[in-house]
Amino acid sequence: MEHEQHYSSASQPEHVDPAITRSAALEALKRGPRGALLIATVAVGALLVGWLLFYFLLFLSRGHVG
Repeated sequence: MEHEQHYSSASQPEHVDPAITRSAALEALKRGPRGALLIATVAVGALLVGWLLFYFLLFLSRGHVG
């Protein structure tokens, strides 16, 4: 059985991005993970709205139990 040799494109220097400087990294991290926080806020808001819709439209419409 023959084994093929697979090479990563990162093994060639022209395919690798140069390292960024410390100041560039700090500038990129200064604003924080705004996108992730936005997505999490939208997801939690959608879950809350869905739960409230179930509560008011499904559970309360059935009336008093007991």
